[in-house]
Amino acid sequence: MEPITINSTISAPVQKVWDYFNTPDHITKWNFAHESWQCPSSENDLRAGGKFKTRMEAKDGSFGFDFEGIYDEVIPGEKIKYHLEDGRNVEIQFQKIDGDTTKVIQIFDPEQQNPIEMQRDGWYAILNNFQKYVENN
Repeated sequence: MEPITINSTISAPVQKVWDYFNTPDHITKWNFAHESWQCPSSENDLRAGGKFKTRMEAKDGSFGFDFEGIYDEVIPGEKIKYHLEDGRNVEIQFQKIDGDTTKVIQIFDPEQQNPIEMQRDGWYAILNNFQKYVENN
């Protein structure tokens, strides 16, 4: 299957965007697709070979899962590549537009269980949540 690409232009400098994207204290405040969900915990060893694990769950406790993977490449302020437990690859690019604007591009391999549109919409919802969090803090 072809990788899916999504992006968002965020009104914040690239260093702030990078920090908010990668710091566990920030990740727990934005890493969910809908307000009925939450991210109660996040661990992040941001280096090639390092691991990350983020807990995502419904606030009512009806469902939850760990989103985890291993970093393959980390270029601070520019790019992150990692692979998930199921072998899918993800790349995130942080492009400085100007001093106060950053474009975040995410390219990810789709999984087999859910329709492509649903996966794109879910990842976009999280990225939009991230954008709102960065711009409002």
